Amino acid sequence: MAVLTKPQARARRHRRVRGKVSGTAERPRLVVFRSNRGIEAQLVDDLEGRTVAAASWLHLKKSFKGTKTAQAAEVGKLLAANAKKAGIERVVFDRGGYLYHGRVKALAESAREGGLKF
Repeated sequence: MAVLTKPQARARRHRRVRGKVSGTAERPRLVVFRSNRGIEAQLVDDLEGRTVAAASWLHLKKSFKGTKTAQAAEVGKLLAANAKKAGIERVVFDRGGYLYHGRVKALAESAREGGLKF
């Protein structure tokens, strides 16, 4: 029996979620990508195939100090602010094959606090 590596298992989970979740212009898909160093999120309109708004740990101030979970929370707030500028309030959440836990959860909760509804 073949055993999946971590990235293969995540890709499988992401494909399964993507079969059920799709973004539209009115309600884009909030996609999360998590790396070892940081976290990124973007709002994608799948019908048009374009990114509506995005935020990344690279867009945070250089003076930012904190844990990766705090970093994810800041990215969530930044994404919510960028979404408001683009006129987006409602989104559909795509955790990207990651568990809804830790950094992914922190990003989602701070995006909710910032005004996004999902």
